Amino acid sequence: MPAKLSKSVWVFVALAGFAMPAAYAETPNEVLSSIQQDAAATPGFQGFSGARGEKFFREKHGNEWSCSSCHTDNPAAQGKHAKTGKAIQALAPAANAERFTNMKKVDKWFKRNCTDVLGRSCTAQEKGDVLTYLLTVKK
Repeated sequence: MPAKLSKSVWVFVALAGFAMPAAYAETPNEVLSSIQQDAAATPGFQGFSGARGEKFFREKHGNEWSCSSCHTDNPAAQGKHAKTGKAIQALAPAANAERFTNMKKVDKWFKRNCTDVLGRSCTAQEKGDVLTYLLTVKK
């Protein structure tokens, strides 16, 4: 038979349970670090570049779209999907604190958007360069 727990132990367990979701939240820098671990496995990787990321963000690629086609030239501003017209919240973490705080969502949206823009998946280098650029964008 399990030992009876005191009231203070139950209060502690309950409070710890409320704190757990916050423990799983990621910061954009933690997401970038995760992407960097993937990129570091690529021969010749020498780090990310915000300048390269900005260029990638603004240039049109294989499918005649760029990231800025939907996210605008100012990623701190609200965008609009180029095809559907659906509003898109600001992409830059400085303007939207929810951006790049969940690796699963980051992977999902990079996969979807890279397919739209490039016609293929983005490399870890491309993802890291773009996120490095977005981290420099201010409101």
